Amino acid sequence: MPTSAKILSSFFRSGRKISATTKPSLVTLSGAATEDLPLKQFVSALQAQPPTSSSSVPKYSDKPPKPRTSPARKPAIELSLPTSEREGDSDNSTTKLKTEIYSILRDDDSVTLPNSRGIESQKLLEEVLDIPWISTRSHNNVSTRRREIWRERKQKWVFCKGQNRRFNRIAKICANQLGTGATIEIFGKFGRETGVKEYNALIGICIEKARTCDDEDVAIEEVCKALQVFNFMKEKGFQLEEEIYGPLLIYFIDMGMIEEFHIFCENINNGNSSSVPRLGYYEMLLWIKANDEEKIRELCNHIAADNERDYFCFRENYLLALCESDHKDYLLQLMETVDITKISSLDHMASIFKSFGRLLLESYAEKHLLAFKTSDHGAKNVSNLIFSYSTGIPNLAVEDVVMKFKDMHAKLEITPSSASYEKLILFCCDLHKVHVALDIVAQMFEGGLTPSTNTVNSILHASEDSYEYNLVRQIYSMICHHNLEPNSETFKSMISLSVKMKDFDGAYGMLDDMKEMNLMPTANMYNSIMLGYFRKKDMQGALMVLKQMEAANVKPDSQTFSFLILNCSSEEDIIKYYEELKSSGVQVTKHVFMALINAYATCGEFEKAKQVVLDQEIPVKSLSEMKSVLVSALASHGRVSEALSIYEEIKQAGCCLDSRAAISLIEHLNSEGELSRMLQLLEELHDLDHWVDGCCRLILQSIRFKNLSYAMDLLKQLKDKVKNDEMIMENHFTEVFCLIADADLPDVQIGLDLLQFIKHELGLSPSRKCLDFLLGACVNARDLQSSHLIWKEYKKAGLPYNALSYLWMYKAFLASGNLKSASKLLNKMPKDDPHVRSVVQACKQVYIKSAPSRIKKSH
Repeated sequence: MPTSAKILSSFFRSGRKISATTKPSLVTLSGAATEDLPLKQFVSALQAQPPTSSSSVPKYSDKPPKPRTSPARKPAIELSLPTSEREGDSDNSTTKLKTEIYSILRDDDSVTLPNSRGIESQKLLEEVLDIPWISTRSHNNVSTRRREIWRERKQKWVFCKGQNRRFNRIAKICANQLGTGATIEIFGKFGRETGVKEYNALIGICIEKARTCDDEDVAIEEVCKALQVFNFMKEKGFQLEEEIYGPLLIYFIDMGMIEEFHIFCENINNGNSSSVPRLGYYEMLLWIKANDEEKIRELCNHIAADNERDYFCFRENYLLALCESDHKDYLLQLMETVDITKISSLDHMASIFKSFGRLLLESYAEKHLLAFKTSDHGAKNVSNLIFSYSTGIPNLAVEDVVMKFKDMHAKLEITPSSASYEKLILFCCDLHKVHVALDIVAQMFEGGLTPSTNTVNSILHASEDSYEYNLVRQIYSMICHHNLEPNSETFKSMISLSVKMKDFDGAYGMLDDMKEMNLMPTANMYNSIMLGYFRKKDMQGALMVLKQMEAANVKPDSQTFSFLILNCSSEEDIIKYYEELKSSGVQVTKHVFMALINAYATCGEFEKAKQVVLDQEIPVKSLSEMKSVLVSALASHGRVSEALSIYEEIKQAGCCLDSRAAISLIEHLNSEGELSRMLQLLEELHDLDHWVDGCCRLILQSIRFKNLSYAMDLLKQLKDKVKNDEMIMENHFTEVFCLIADADLPDVQIGLDLLQFIKHELGLSPSRKCLDFLLGACVNARDLQSSHLIWKEYKKAGLPYNALSYLWMYKAFLASGNLKSASKLLNKMPKDDPHVRSVVQACKQVYIKSAPSRIKKSH
């Protein structure tokens, strides 16, 4: 990799050279790592090591490592200092940064960067963190202080899983806007000590920036920052867990930075020998990623040859890394030396059995499953491992996966566990196989097991995602029959599904059942019913929901008022509901403002729609989004020039147009001269799904304006974007040919040219639907010659003629007055289908009456 090459060149300039071919494995170094050596001495020892061979004996120490204390030292780089503020020319700065990565990896303070703000880095860091350094304290004091910090954090701020995600988003925003150093300062303002969560967030942000930026020098600087944060954590006495060093190692592996990987492993390993076996996992990943067969073989042979020492931890970690690759032979070689029942965690075991499935190693899977069955502590996990194996088998239909799951349980005479059944149900739900999931639930009940409420909720979500709304009745019946305990989430999903089936009585019935179960209905549930009435244009029913909420003592929320405002038919109603919202104390959210914009536009009050975006209550961060909504509303109501004007305002402000607004503009620009503007709008779409949607609309516009060159260029881009996904391409080809066929005067030549382009330029075969639509266009244009050409295309594409293609060609003959050919074709058509006979009779009534005049004319 170019970045790696630059860093390595700085290593060589620093006088440090390490040959990848002579780099000893982590197994060989595990003994040296346990000695109480400063890192510089350890690095020197590393350089003096001979090449690893299969006969080399690892040297383990029975003594635990002594706690390593080191004096506080100056940080070598100021984290919050932006690149643009560094002194000196860019080349000089880049050279320093390259050298700095080596310095940080070596845990060395011999190379430092000057601080352009004239403040010593150590002093700055202490001010930023507002925490005394603890690296000089004794090990016992560090442990005591850590326990104190833990208690203090627990009292001040308890994070749940969702809060962790929000915290990471906050950290990312702060780091992007303020820099990583200032972000640490902000953490200090929370009234809590900076800890693993904060530092890990910073490391993750730096690595993400290094991965995504195009500037190699900036990438180097971000890696420097991540390594500095890591070293700060060591200085402060944090235990170096895998969650801290793992992301950095994966980055070095992905970037092919072999030397940096090994030096960083030395840094981790020093004084922390417990991490050595886990580092073996990353080392094996490194050589797998580098496709270095010699190194992989060397590690496997070495660990398998020495039976005198306890290498089980190494074997396990090497095995896990090999399970993630296709190195089947090495995996099987290592399996012969591993007692799989002693694997440290269920997740590791699941990974191994999933790889057995992926590599189609059924005999090995059965052998080791039997070993687990007869072991004392592993028998309870056998069912879960069967699930891992079954779902790992490639190219297996969901029904076949379930069959394999059942067969292996029967073969081993094991009853499926509740946990494995639920995993299998979630597997089916993820693939939208809801009927299969319900069959498995039925099997659970037969075996005396009961699915959890969360599992039932997953089935309901999958029913909605797969448009199987009618299954809600079966699921609700199952809940009642087996006395399951649904929660509010269960009822929310069931009410939504009932509404989408237009079963409003069923939805209200569920609200009554909730009350009997002492569950309180929420505004969100009533909102689902209200939205259903609005979708069917039943204003009376929607307003009745509002009364039902009042009777149930459920207060409307901002979403309730958003729906009411959005569906107003007059300005008076808009004002009425908005005033009710304000008087009720409900917060005016951005969705309320969106509803106001769309409601005013629907009522023709376009100036008032524009006034909404000037409201002072709209947060600055949401202003661009509100303007995008206004663009979409104006464009969809025919005010395209005004929409374009606001679009230009958004661009001038340095903001981006929302994807839906861009698509709306593309759809409503109705002149050929605007095609270039549409292409500009297409560039605003960065999400793949939105880009594909916008591109396809633009292709249709190009065909509508008979600009084939634009359409062809866009089709090439589409093919590249979707990576030859034939289903996506086929769907959009079908739309294009449907548009050609539906035109009042079909342009058959465009259709023929497009067909040849698809075949010869894109290298794709036309689908039956495409040919059917194109043949229909020929019929509507009364172009018999082109009809013959399309008729031959079916055969070239390997598509046998069916009833529809026969009917189109029959109609083509009749439309052109060629009754003789029509009669011959009629004899080849299947006549057992009543629908076919009905269409044939209708064609005769339409075309044969006027046929004689055309026949005479043709003679």
